[in-house]
Amino acid sequence: MLGLISAALSFFAIACSAQSTSKGTLLALSKTDHTLAIVDPATLKVLAKVPVGTDPHEVIASSDGKTAYVSIYGGGSLHEINVIDLVNQKALPSIDTKPFFGPHGITFAAGKVWFTAEGSKMVVRFDPATKQFDWAMGTGQDRTHMLYVTPDANKVYTTNVSSGTVSILADTLMQPGGPPPGGNPPAGATPAAGGPPQGFRPQPRKDWVQTIIPVSRGSEGFDVSPDGTQLWTAASDDGTIAIIDLATKKVIEKIDAKVLGANRLQFTPDGKMALISSLRNGDIVIFDVTSRKEIKKVNIGHSAAGILMDPDGSRAFIGCTADNYVAIIDLKKLEVVGKIDVGGGPDGLAWAVRQ
Repeated sequence: MLGLISAALSFFAIACSAQSTSKGTLLALSKTDHTLAIVDPATLKVLAKVPVGTDPHEVIASSDGKTAYVSIYGGGSLHEINVIDLVNQKALPSIDTKPFFGPHGITFAAGKVWFTAEGSKMVVRFDPATKQFDWAMGTGQDRTHMLYVTPDANKVYTTNVSSGTVSILADTLMQPGGPPPGGNPPAGATPAAGGPPQGFRPQPRKDWVQTIIPVSRGSEGFDVSPDGTQLWTAASDDGTIAIIDLATKKVIEKIDAKVLGANRLQFTPDGKMALISSLRNGDIVIFDVTSRKEIKKVNIGHSAAGILMDPDGSRAFIGCTADNYVAIIDLKKLEVVGKIDVGGGPDGLAWAVRQ
């Protein structure tokens, strides 16, 4: 019996150890200190700070949680993505993004780094394995800024702040549009020099297609609902929230939310609430997704920027850029329950989950 109890306890200890080692860490950028803070989300203690470039804005971690990528923005003028070894907590050689300028929104999908290049009006993909840019597509829009890539990497969503639009870039199967120029030669005739061979039939091919959806000028922060059916984006200029049906690629509703200075928008993991941050007054405005009604305003300081949800749905972490802390909101009580000092001017936030 003692042996069975001992074995059970050993198994429990091993299971607990495995669970704790796979636990995620919170990544938080300091614009003023030019550092990336690595934070234990349980104790809220800063485990390490790693130097980054002169104007860090957004951060993302690789799917294995071992590497972080930080966009160095410069208002669209710079051309650098910092790479951080999260295991050894040190900087690795940076990625020079030239000829793609102003990297800002950044994410990791299908083993690759995707980012907006605002100064070049583009979305770009970088392969860490080959250290090459292997895809890029222009939007033709002004201030292509924030970014979302579907898990299968077949669709890209981005906001174009100054144009007041959302771009949907979709990897699409294109059907042939008829015979090639000049058509096929008559039966038995010799194909013209330089023309297609006899019997040639064009085949379907894959190509990326853009759909541009007008919203409101100043639309910047956005999120895709957890079920993948809707995109919500908030506009800083008029404080509205535009709701796009992703099946029809059309705006189906516009809410006069009065969130002036809106910066970021994020859904809770269960999709029941949407949180919008305001740089202008430091409010977090919380909306009920089903009723489209405001539930509550929570003031967290003088300005509210980056939003990151705890994967378990219990908390939201908010970068308070002007107040030099990250605020923690309890998503059941809908009130501030703590603050983290990660350095001056905190903004971009992300999770790193070690696999």
